[in-house]
Amino acid sequence: MEKIFNLQQLINGIQLGSIYALISLGYTMVYGIVRLINFAHGDFFMIGAYAAYFTVILSSAKGFNVPVPIVFLISMGAGAGVAALANQTAYKPLRYKPRLSALITAIGVSMFIEYIFSALPFIGPSYRAFPNDKLIKNKIYEFGTTTLSNYAIIDVVISIGLMLFLTYLVKYTKVGKAMRAVSQDKDAAKLMGIDIEKIIMVTFIVGGAFAGAAGILTGISYPRIFPYMGILPGLKAFIAAVLGGIGNIPGAMLGSYIMGISETFATSYNSLLGEGIAFAILIIVLIFRPQGLLGETIAEKV
Repeated sequence: MEKIFNLQQLINGIQLGSIYALISLGYTMVYGIVRLINFAHGDFFMIGAYAAYFTVILSSAKGFNVPVPIVFLISMGAGAGVAALANQTAYKPLRYKPRLSALITAIGVSMFIEYIFSALPFIGPSYRAFPNDKLIKNKIYEFGTTTLSNYAIIDVVISIGLMLFLTYLVKYTKVGKAMRAVSQDKDAAKLMGIDIEKIIMVTFIVGGAFAGAAGILTGISYPRIFPYMGILPGLKAFIAAVLGGIGNIPGAMLGSYIMGISETFATSYNSLLGEGIAFAILIIVLIFRPQGLLGETIAEKV
């Protein structure tokens, strides 16, 4: 009985970790290229959830259902669009300023998005039930006393699929090679004719799209959305990126699954412990392995 219970918690943890992974990948990409901890990234995730919500609600009111892949593309497009706008208006002017300026600006962008959404009359600060049944019908598969939802399968498949796409993009495409060059040495990349600002914009767009995908998956799996829903998942996904080795794509995935499983098991004992386990993990990692599980120690130039 105990084993079955643990298996159920493991399934739930992998599902939660899959959502953290998509947010974490955006964090790790932006940090790898720009060395910016974009604390507004969790809000791109929230915008993706609301984009899916209004797409489903408005189409249902008109008497038709938008195909699921189109809803996913709309959510990813919303996340990517807001990420691109934030980069162009808030981060680009501070590109060569002290990093602390960009960090503070990222916090400001996050709070601005949250309060704007709360103030909009057609959104407001209240919770909304996400119409997941109108998008994908829930199916439960039972294995003894352990259950597996099709939502969990969808979360894992999409998360791993997008990670594989990102890995291919970074390792085997011209844009990916340019990303790696900019990450290693911006000045040398510029001398080789690489448009640094274009590559940074592509990075924000891809990261924002992944956050938007995480938003719709959250709406489907945990059908409750509100303007501040991105704060804690954003922080936990950042911690997952640090745990795996920020700037490392497989590390972001590994850290996210460790985070999701740890949180789920901790929550089964105490809900408050579940919320705090992420920060306990962060402290332990920073003490014993600050570069992360798969990260490499890099000497700072003096």
